[in-house]
Amino acid sequence: METVATPPPARAREPRPAATSAPATAPVTAPQRPQLALELLVHGVGGTTPEKMLGDPRVQRITGDDTAACYRRTDDADAERRPDDYRTRPVREAYCWSNLTSGNGARALWLVLLPFMVANLAHWMRPAAPPDHRGQRIYDLLVRLLALSLTVLLASAACEVALDLTAWQCAGTPACTAGKSWLGFLDPADGGWWSAPGRRLVLGAALPLAAVGFLWWLSHRTWSAYESASPPPRRPGASRGTPAHERTALGLDGFWYGRRVVARLRAAHTAAGVLIIAAALVLASLRTDRRAGAADLTAVGQVLAGLLVLLAVATLAVVWRTARSEADRDEESDRRTVRALPIAALVALALTAGYAAWARPAARSHGALPGVATFGGIAVIQGALVLALAVTAWFLQRAARGEARTALRGMGGPAVALLSCALGGVLSGGVAQRFADWIDGAATPGQDHAAVPGPPVLLSWQASVLPALLVVVAAIAALAGIRVLVVRKRVAKDVPGLYDPRERPDVLRTERIAGTIARAGLTDAAPVLVAAIATVTLLLGAGAVVGAWLTDLAPGRATAGAPPFVHAAADTAESLGSWLMGAGVVLLLTMGRRAYRDQSARRTVGILWDVGTFWPRAAHPFAPPCYAERAVPDLTWRMATWTEQFDGRLVLSGHSQGSVLAAAAVWQLDLVTRSRVALLTYGSPLERLYGRWFPAFFGPPFLAGLHREMDDWRNLWRFTDPIGGPIRLTCEDGRSVDEGPLRDPLAFGRTLQNPLPAQILGHGDYQADPVFDRVRAELLARLDPGMPGQRADEPPHQGSSGRSSA
Repeated sequence: METVATPPPARAREPRPAATSAPATAPVTAPQRPQLALELLVHGVGGTTPEKMLGDPRVQRITGDDTAACYRRTDDADAERRPDDYRTRPVREAYCWSNLTSGNGARALWLVLLPFMVANLAHWMRPAAPPDHRGQRIYDLLVRLLALSLTVLLASAACEVALDLTAWQCAGTPACTAGKSWLGFLDPADGGWWSAPGRRLVLGAALPLAAVGFLWWLSHRTWSAYESASPPPRRPGASRGTPAHERTALGLDGFWYGRRVVARLRAAHTAAGVLIIAAALVLASLRTDRRAGAADLTAVGQVLAGLLVLLAVATLAVVWRTARSEADRDEESDRRTVRALPIAALVALALTAGYAAWARPAARSHGALPGVATFGGIAVIQGALVLALAVTAWFLQRAARGEARTALRGMGGPAVALLSCALGGVLSGGVAQRFADWIDGAATPGQDHAAVPGPPVLLSWQASVLPALLVVVAAIAALAGIRVLVVRKRVAKDVPGLYDPRERPDVLRTERIAGTIARAGLTDAAPVLVAAIATVTLLLGAGAVVGAWLTDLAPGRATAGAPPFVHAAADTAESLGSWLMGAGVVLLLTMGRRAYRDQSARRTVGILWDVGTFWPRAAHPFAPPCYAERAVPDLTWRMATWTEQFDGRLVLSGHSQGSVLAAAAVWQLDLVTRSRVALLTYGSPLERLYGRWFPAFFGPPFLAGLHREMDDWRNLWRFTDPIGGPIRLTCEDGRSVDEGPLRDPLAFGRTLQNPLPAQILGHGDYQADPVFDRVRAELLARLDPGMPGQRADEPPHQGSSGRSSA
């Protein structure tokens, strides 16, 4: 079956012509064509196959490609040609989008981009203040600057490994190069051309430059593949009937089409990474020239340093001015900025490479590279940005309306931003620490018998405080376990009352059901966990910066005069933290590889991953791509073209994350098409997760506005579901959108109808519940073509946007 390539704007339904009549003695009514009903299924986290979604091994792709497509049972492929066969049942169609977030094992490398993804997540967690509030722009700007600092941190870590530890420290020390044939040509004792310190640095700069280039390539590649799906044409003023405070940005034309923003940020972050490499070359060579008294070379170095400062200011200005404009589609290319800034940075790097490679016969490399305070400066700047973000979020939360369930009272964004900085520190510090231990053999870098000084002292302090952070996390996990036991004991008393009293009580069965409910409730305690970890991270991070500063002022005296056990504890904490930082990097890669090969691991990791990559890249261009910028236009196009072609009824059925995609797609529809669609969600995190953590987009007023503009909306949920929950909306007639809590398991014990124990379904298989079929039938019945836009059982109200207003 083919769909229309470019559908015209949806039109309002025309009144059907009156039936022609014969003489009064023989009235004849013209036969009416039966109206089709389509149920469009959207799966959730972890994905599934169209065969499982449709319950048939024979399926056929209707529209789409290998990445995302709509499927039907082979028997239903030509349903539009046989409407008489579907008078009593809907045509079922499955939209499969799992290939947008999964693939081969190489995508495990995307987990290295986790700090960037978390920083981008903080951008969307701002409180639901009015759009014209001044704090909105300040909040977005602070998050963009914080994201830029993460790129600087990554480039600095790469320079630390390649330039400082390898090319400067190890390659210039015979004791370190001994036994490393791959560093032999850099040994100063050989007198080779590459043995000069400056030339070694130029050669080492190839590694961080390759890392920055890879991030640029990956961002550009995914930008072309994911963020080029244009939304369908829409009628202007589609949300005119909704009150202003109920209009979410998710309904704006340009929300899922911001290619220009990502391109500009990609250019700025690429330039920032290149400038960090150039700055490392200039600072090292400039210090050598000053010590040698080479006035001419010193002047050249100062000019190049000034050039780097000017380019850094230009990069900062681009990030400062690059804000999302969601009201219109951002289709401008802006090629001047996109091309000029990275090219200028590469030219500056080439000039600094030539300056660093200049012959300096008396130059020797000893100690560590200048700029060891870089990591401390980055940490201080990030801390200041997080604190400023928290102050801004506080003002925004004060201006928000009725957001009582907002996570952390509006402080979710600053807390998550702080965690992104912590993740960046663990990744950068872990790689530097492990690499330093490896190149120094059996010795410990920085100690008396070590061949090389090792990485900056701040990384050692960060490693030392990491075990303390893990102790706090373990204590929180223990408290969570105790909470589960207490809630399970309290809930177990009520479980038998949910079932037929004639069934024989089973203690083990009761405890198992109660335990599932108690564990599912831990999701609601996630804000407490995030707040505790963020607070401890801030305190320990500040302590690490102060400790590193004191160590630099008085080397070797940080624990002078302390008892022996203090020295032993400090050494143990540093060594253990160093190993933990390195293990964290390996763990991320391992988890990522399992997530794309093992289905159970995919479901575990996929919760955070699918939430994080749902949002467009508004703060960090190197974050993993946003799959919703392909999925939401897909669903919008499909609903718009099908209703336009066949003028039928449509129930959009979304499970878990699929319900979020479904809601976002409905917001993108024009008002006429939106009034023809009913929404059925189950296991939905729309209010429980998105409404609490992203109140500016999924808060209660916006969900209420979505329901007002649709024909109807029903939501199914269970107490045993750790992800989904109630929507907490009430219609004008007093009916609740929520249907539940559903009974889970469906049968308590063994009965004649269920001789074997029924499975506890939790987050899955909502369609196995008889309530699902009943609610779906009710939605289809309400989508009657003759029914006006306003529901028959509702009184007229101002701002109604049903079919009558269309």
